[in-house]
Amino acid sequence: MIWPFYLMAIVAIVSTLRVVTNANPVHALLSLIVSLLAVAGIFLTIGAPFAAALEVIVYAGAIMVLFVFVVMMLNLGRETEEQERKWLSSDAWAYPALMCFLMGLCLVWMLGSDYSNSSAQGLMIGTQMIGPKEVGQALFTKYLLLVEVAAMLLLAALVAAFHLGKRDPSAEEEQQ
Repeated sequence: MIWPFYLMAIVAIVSTLRVVTNANPVHALLSLIVSLLAVAGIFLTIGAPFAAALEVIVYAGAIMVLFVFVVMMLNLGRETEEQERKWLSSDAWAYPALMCFLMGLCLVWMLGSDYSNSSAQGLMIGTQMIGPKEVGQALFTKYLLLVEVAAMLLLAALVAAFHLGKRDPSAEEEQQ
């Protein structure tokens, strides 16, 4: 019985599609957070709790704070204040809340299951637990180049967003 895996996968796919198709950057970031949390749930179902914790801490935590910081740094001006007030409505938060409820339901069910008995062994897809040592060895040996490339891409994206969103100080004085 692997329905938690499939439910998390559906939530991740739908949330990722909403990230790509959503024109509103804040709503896209909310959907991206839900997608990253769903991927963490997938890691839990395949027997990698350390990878799930890293997914939540590093991606859903630190990287998303960085993305929100970049969106705020762009400073779209006073004309967006009314739009920001609309983001506080329940319509903006209904979808992420529903998806998080489904993931929480799966998480509570998985944590409440007894994996020690043989009948519950089939609930997890993975055959062995993957710990920090295995993750560290894989990241710093086999996937070292990919880790470095990802870090450089994130840095380049941050610098590009800063330069693209940078406003001319004289233009702001003219608006006031």
